[in-house]
Amino acid sequence: MRALLPLLRTGWGWRAGPPAAARLPRGKSAGPGPHGAMAQAFYRTEERGQLYSPDYRLFFKNVAGHYISPFHDIPLKVDSTENLFNMVVEVPRWTNAKMEIATEEPLNPIKQDIKNGKLRYVANIFPHKGYIWNYGALPQTWEDPHQKDKSTDCCGDNDPIDVCEIGSKVLSCGEIIHVKILGILALIDQGETDWKIIAINVNDPEASKFHDIDDVKKYKPGYLEATLNWFRFYKVPEGKPENQFAFNGEFKNKAFALEVIKSTHECWKTLLMKKCDGGAISCTNVQVCGSPFHCTQEEARSIVELVSSSPNKGSKEEEQVWHFLGK
Repeated sequence: MRALLPLLRTGWGWRAGPPAAARLPRGKSAGPGPHGAMAQAFYRTEERGQLYSPDYRLFFKNVAGHYISPFHDIPLKVDSTENLFNMVVEVPRWTNAKMEIATEEPLNPIKQDIKNGKLRYVANIFPHKGYIWNYGALPQTWEDPHQKDKSTDCCGDNDPIDVCEIGSKVLSCGEIIHVKILGILALIDQGETDWKIIAINVNDPEASKFHDIDDVKKYKPGYLEATLNWFRFYKVPEGKPENQFAFNGEFKNKAFALEVIKSTHECWKTLLMKKCDGGAISCTNVQVCGSPFHCTQEEARSIVELVSSSPNKGSKEEEQVWHFLGK
């Protein structure tokens, strides 16, 4: 068995190898600052199948070219002392396809969600076009469906914790970026806690102005209200009722958000060490020392090679229809 990357013990758990950085869109530079300068170095992606088809998968590789899980092998924190976290971008702003980390598949590639046999797209609800932020998740977090949250009195939704990145850049599916945490919203989805982190890309031109949730209210007026409405109504065009929120829809601050992230990271560690029932969640990983779900580079490559790499016929992105919701 190969030697593993060294794992650094921090106050937040484990960090494998060198600090993580972002995958960039084709032909784009990393942007200003030291974190942008590292962006090309550590992760890249590999597409299999055709976009907007059930067979599409986006796999991740590390700096050595080895396949990894974006759920388990990318560190949660970039630095143990700073408010600096890795975010996996699943859905670029203004797009509609519901792309997500496939939590139940080995190595957890990104795929398009399917419901009732159909690829899922979020509706355009006037005045919003698709997702109104770059949407994604924090790696190495898990909202335990068997553990009741003390502040919402509801169990978790069985996924990594979601992130709404509010910077000015439209990012790409599969990018790994560094974000500052600003606050959090508690969506209650069919009786489950579905936390929504509010964060900003540290390489955003205005990132230095944002430190907490009140800065979003100050410098991006209306954005939090739009976010609340987006989550309240986005399932209504499907015939579902409006979503509900804990705390009457109040956005909690950075300190509260960091505690939630810390708790979901602890749940993830319990999951990866097989100390709880993960159900159908795939915990296959390449870099987490001591995990009973660890696999070798060769085993990871075999997993990917089982997925068709041929460009199967996919559909075009869903026709754009606008919904106008009134009382």
